[in-house]
Amino acid sequence: MSSKKKTDGDDRFLRVQKDPRFWEMPERERKVKIDKRFQSMFHDERFKVKYTVDKRGRPISHTSTEDLKRFYKLSDSEEEEEEEKDKKKKKKTKTEVRQKKTQYNKNKIKTQNDKRQKKRPTMRQTA
Repeated sequence: MSSKKKTDGDDRFLRVQKDPRFWEMPERERKVKIDKRFQSMFHDERFKVKYTVDKRGRPISHTSTEDLKRFYKLSDSEEEEEEEKDKKKKKKTKTEVRQKKTQYNKNKIKTQNDKRQKKRPTMRQTA
């Protein structure tokens, strides 16, 4: 939400608190993903502008490339595909791990039962 603070029972702001239009944007959605075709704008000299003062005349020391990095994220389609594959692999490995654990536990119980049966003396052996 836009503000985590609760208002002191003021009904005027209740609508604003619950309206999704006023919620904060999630961090992963804040940056716009830029395709590989536009990667030169992060490195090209034509996109670098050095500001010395801001619009009010105060001195600043950052460049436009810092602004670009703040608002845009360079995303490779290959990276996205790899991430999707990794997610699928993780899902598969989780199910495989669960299956292996259950199989291991079944085998462990079975061996414990076999050991118990071997340790118990039968009536014929003691007599």
